[in-house]
Amino acid sequence: MRSSGFFKWLTVSVFLCSISFSTRSQSLPDSVTKKIDSIFSAWNNQTPGCAVGIVKNDSLIFAKGYGMANLEYAVPITQQTIFHMASVSKQFAAYSIVLLASQGRLKLEDDVRKYLPWFPDLKEKITIRHILNHTSGIRDQWQLLAIAGTRLDDVITQEHIIKILSRQQDLNFTTGEKYYYSNSGYTMAAEIVKSVTGKTLRQFADSAIFKPLGMINTHFHDDYTEVVKNRAYSYQRKNLFSFSNSILSYSTAGATSLFTNVEDLSKWVVNFYQPVSGTASDINLLVKNGVLNNGTEIDYALGIMSDTYKGYRQYSHSGGDAGYRTYLTVFPELKMGFMIFSNLPEINVYEKTYRLADMFIGDTAVASPKAEPVVDSGRAVLRDTIHIKKFTGDYVSGEGALFSFILKNSRLYWERYGNSDLLYQAGKDSFVVVNAPDVRFSFVRKGNQHIAHQYWPGAERILEHSITDLTIRPEAYVGVYHSPELDCKYAIILENNELLLTSNKYPNTKIKRVGNDHLFTDHWWMRHLKIITDSHNAITGFEVNDGRVMRLRFNKIQ
Repeated sequence: MRSSGFFKWLTVSVFLCSISFSTRSQSLPDSVTKKIDSIFSAWNNQTPGCAVGIVKNDSLIFAKGYGMANLEYAVPITQQTIFHMASVSKQFAAYSIVLLASQGRLKLEDDVRKYLPWFPDLKEKITIRHILNHTSGIRDQWQLLAIAGTRLDDVITQEHIIKILSRQQDLNFTTGEKYYYSNSGYTMAAEIVKSVTGKTLRQFADSAIFKPLGMINTHFHDDYTEVVKNRAYSYQRKNLFSFSNSILSYSTAGATSLFTNVEDLSKWVVNFYQPVSGTASDINLLVKNGVLNNGTEIDYALGIMSDTYKGYRQYSHSGGDAGYRTYLTVFPELKMGFMIFSNLPEINVYEKTYRLADMFIGDTAVASPKAEPVVDSGRAVLRDTIHIKKFTGDYVSGEGALFSFILKNSRLYWERYGNSDLLYQAGKDSFVVVNAPDVRFSFVRKGNQHIAHQYWPGAERILEHSITDLTIRPEAYVGVYHSPELDCKYAIILENNELLLTSNKYPNTKIKRVGNDHLFTDHWWMRHLKIITDSHNAITGFEVNDGRVMRLRFNKIQ
């Protein structure tokens, strides 16, 4: 419960702060400051940590650092410490495009190949709006690079990414049909800015956004060798008491690589509701939600999420590269913004940002009927377990979703990725998630197995029941597999009766077979391999179908 004294202070502070912009932290009541400090009490002079900022009207009413920007030299984090912002960068690449559209130098409905002739013709019109909404279907650059053998802690340049994107031979899906996050579109956006203006994204954003806003310590970091004063270095936990460097060597801009600090980013927050760079119309275009081909509106706008929180409109985005984790959210109706930047991946900046926001924002959302569980867990006890047992086991979808249905104590559970949910029998072959009744499953017989249809609002997924009687011998998978698109090779070998995926770049990883046609590995970049066979059931290759890359073909060449 907040005291009335705090609300009086905030009202007076709002009036005073509206007179002129200040990057100096205002004095919050001690009780509020102590609550904020308690959220970050784990981060000190022996650990990495966070920079925290709260904006109200046109002032930075709270700014503070916790933990160390550099452990080697014992440099603390302050409100001036510069962080790599990861995907929070995307809104600046998108806003650069918006400003060019406002100047009449391009249109969001233009085909990207008008500006990027090096991008292949994939028989779909892919517009600038598509790449900014993440509805293009273009495969993700980081996953493609990883599959091709480039580690994310290698030096990665803009030219490197352009080469790999220029070789794409297919899309993940038909353009405009789905929202599928893809960093590639924002590297392409940076190149569109360069094509239209003759300036790099760094140069254009500096002149059109950063200088007008007085963001003097902000730039797109497109040269990893450049020395930047007051920067925070990136770490990961080594063990309970020590940390190691988490290397980031990007020389690429657009999808990532904005360098800024709390003081500078607070000026960008104000620009959402008091524009200095661009106009209110430009901001409205930036935050306009994307729409799929079927008319469904998505929460993603142009480089930023556009939705509501506690009944208020919010514009937000998260970021994560190496050890950096960042989050920014703006509430334009309240003229408030909250930001947290960290240099350690275990710090949940999302959760902590909303803990901050909850201290200042009351819930004024119109109460809506909360979705209640269909039944309590006691009534989910099944009567005909013999019939339902046929549905149990592993299921896999073509895009790599791996689920299990488990019968325990006469109850059916849906299990995936370490999570378990109780199901309620809604019909003979249909089930509803007790604690999420908008998610349901129906089972259909197909030959000697079952197909599970998963439904949730606006979407459906089809999963095949894994056949435990494996008819393909392990030896049949052994061979060398080549991707024409990436011009790289992996091999599947058999060692001590175990199938392993191997390459020249990465350690061997064990392969788990789920049925005859689906292989799973521990590599995040190619966790799911869908086997391809010919008319004689001989293996001819596999597709990488997982994460942000779908239908990437590898042909068996040996």
